[in-house]
Amino acid sequence: MHTELSPEFAGTADGEAAQAILRKCVHCGFCTATCPTYQLLGDELDGPRGRIYLMKAFLEGEPATRETQLHLDRCLTCRNCESTCPSGVPYGELVDIGRRLVDERVERPPLERATRWLLKEGLTSPLFAPAMAMGQVVRPLLPAVLKAKVPERVAADPRGTPTRSHARRMLMLAGCVQPAMSPNINAATARVLDAAGIEVVTPSGAGCCGAIRAHLGDQDGGLADMRRNIDAWWPLVEGGAVEAIVMNASGCGVTVKEYGHHLAGDPAYADKAARISALTRDLSELLPMLVPVLKPKLAAAAQAGQLALHPPCTLQHGQQLKGGLEAGLRDLGFTVSLPEDSHLCCGSAGTYSVLQPALSQQLRERKLAHLSALKPDTIVSANIGCITHLQAGCATPVRHWVEVVDAALGEG
Repeated sequence: MHTELSPEFAGTADGEAAQAILRKCVHCGFCTATCPTYQLLGDELDGPRGRIYLMKAFLEGEPATRETQLHLDRCLTCRNCESTCPSGVPYGELVDIGRRLVDERVERPPLERATRWLLKEGLTSPLFAPAMAMGQVVRPLLPAVLKAKVPERVAADPRGTPTRSHARRMLMLAGCVQPAMSPNINAATARVLDAAGIEVVTPSGAGCCGAIRAHLGDQDGGLADMRRNIDAWWPLVEGGAVEAIVMNASGCGVTVKEYGHHLAGDPAYADKAARISALTRDLSELLPMLVPVLKPKLAAAAQAGQLALHPPCTLQHGQQLKGGLEAGLRDLGFTVSLPEDSHLCCGSAGTYSVLQPALSQQLRERKLAHLSALKPDTIVSANIGCITHLQAGCATPVRHWVEVVDAALGEG
C-alpha cells in the first residue's frame, strides 16, 4: 500500500514504524472474514482493512475525528487478522500506534477518560486485591453489571504452594489481577511443575506485565512496568539460575515475549529485554516435556469428563501457538473438544468487556453457544480474562486448564 506521511509524522519513530507496516498491506480483505467486530457490525470501518484505511488517511494528513477514535476503540486487538493475513501485516502494532496518536489529538468525554484512568491505575494497583476481596464479600448485593466482573470466591486448595527445591527452576509472573481473582491458578501451576521436578520462583518485585497500560494508550506507563519486571527477574536470569520464564496467562505471555520489541530503542534495557523475551514460554509450551513425567501420575484424568477448550486469542494469534494445548491435554488422557468458532474472540480482550460491553456480550453469547453445544463438564482456557468473562455468562464451570491437570494429580 503506497503511503505519503504528512510532515507532522514524517521522520518520527511512530510515523516511520506505521508507514513500514502500512506498506506491507495489499488491501486484499482476507482479514475481514475473521474479524469479530466486522462479523457483528458489517461495517468496513469496523474491520482491519477499514481501520488501516482510517489510520493511513490520518497519517497522511487528514484530521483525526471522534469517529476515527470510535472505530479504533471497537477493535479487540485479538490479532486474528494477523493469522489470516497473507502478507504478514503486524496489525496489532499498527493499531496501538494509531490509537495512541489519535488519542493525543482527539479528547475523550470526561466519563471515558475517568473509566480508562481507573482501569489502568486500579487493575495494576496493590489495592486491587483487597478491593476484589471486599467485592466478593458483598457480591450478592451488587447490581448484575458489577457482579459479572467479580468472580465468586474460591476456597484455597489445602495442598498450598510447594516448598520443595529442585535442580530445575523457572521464573513465574504472578500477574496483577490473577492472584486476586483466581489465586488457585498460580498455586496449581507451581504444584504441576513441582510434580515434574521443576521449582517455581516468583520474585516479589514483579507486577503487571505492562499490557494494561500500553493498550489503554499509556505507553510510558507500560514501558515502566516492563522495566520493573526485568529488574526483578534479571539477577536470576543473568546468573543462569532459571531455565525459563513461564506464563500461565496468555495475555501476559504475548506481552512479555514482545519486551524485546517494545524496549529495542532503550540502550539500558534493549539487550536485557531481548533475553527476557527469548526465555519466556507459555505454560502450554512445556507440555511436550511434562507429558512423559506427569502421565503416569494422572490416573484420574478420565474422571475430569468432557472438556471444551477455548484457546485465547493471545495464545493462538498473539503467540501463534495453535494445537499444542489440546494435543498435550489429550496426551495426558483428557477428553478435549474445540467449538465450531475456536479461532474467534470470546469478547473479553483485556479491558474491552468494560469499555465495549455491548459488543463484548454479543461475542460471549456466541462463544458460549458453541461451547455449550459440546455438552462439556468443564470449559477450560488459558487466560484469566477469558475465564472470568465466560464464567459470568454460564453455569458450566470455567477453569484454567492447569487447574484441571492439578486436580487430576491430587486425585491420582
